Amino acid sequence: MLAPGSCVQNVNPPRGGWTVHPMLTVDSLTKRFGGFTAVDRLSFELRQGEILGLIGPNGSGKSTTFNVIAGLYAPTEGSVSFMGREIGGLPPNRICRAGIARTFQIPRPFRKLSILENATLAAYFGASEPVTRAEATKRAEDALELIGLPRGEDARVDGLGAAGLKKLEMARALATQPKLLLADESLGGLDETEMSQAADMLRRIRDERGITIIWVEHIMGVLMRVIDRCLVLDHGELIAQGSPAQVTRDPKVVEVYLGSDAEQVQQHVREADAARATGGGGRA
Repeated sequence: MLAPGSCVQNVNPPRGGWTVHPMLTVDSLTKRFGGFTAVDRLSFELRQGEILGLIGPNGSGKSTTFNVIAGLYAPTEGSVSFMGREIGGLPPNRICRAGIARTFQIPRPFRKLSILENATLAAYFGASEPVTRAEATKRAEDALELIGLPRGEDARVDGLGAAGLKKLEMARALATQPKLLLADESLGGLDETEMSQAADMLRRIRDERGITIIWVEHIMGVLMRVIDRCLVLDHGELIAQGSPAQVTRDPKVVEVYLGSDAEQVQQHVREADAARATGGGGRA
């Protein structure tokens, strides 16, 4: 098994290469709720330009980790550093304005507002300096265009299905102009075609906007096609990290998470690696 804190070799860099210094450093992060430890001494680094997968069984601490990074929870112990600055314990609005946005598993848009108004409101919230209505609207329109949602003032939220609501959730996050995007189960409720489109969209967000991504997801066949590197949690502890090929072959990961699906997931990884080697797609 890969040592949780080890430096993993043979992980291919994203297009444009790695940065020298980490964008995000999580050091000995612990979050307790009373006597329950949801995250236990978690440490990892994230470099600019990565798409990092965060996987594990239900209740393993993935969403809690997101919630601490995004400011919904303060860490019990440890630190979270973003762009060289400690952010652990800051409120969500300050973390968002520092350049971190997140999506949620269950979209909750403002249904009385239009699609454009929902994204514009997010642009106001994420602005590090005061913006005009025209500036906020332009940021919203750019995000909606990238995601593929209508930008007209008469386009309503009520007309969106499951895939459309997921896209709107993503557009609202992008309208804040983040440097780091925390994508929480972006494929839930989607059919196979929609899942493939959502995965391609996340890759485009990284490639076209230069946004670094941490992606929590349970749909392994899709996730492993896109990510550069993967962390695996179990009971709040980091049990493995490395490339998709390394992680999916790890005996502990197979035991606690992949189970009977391991062979199929490993095949998805081999196909993605082969496609990438021939320039035919897969991880960018």
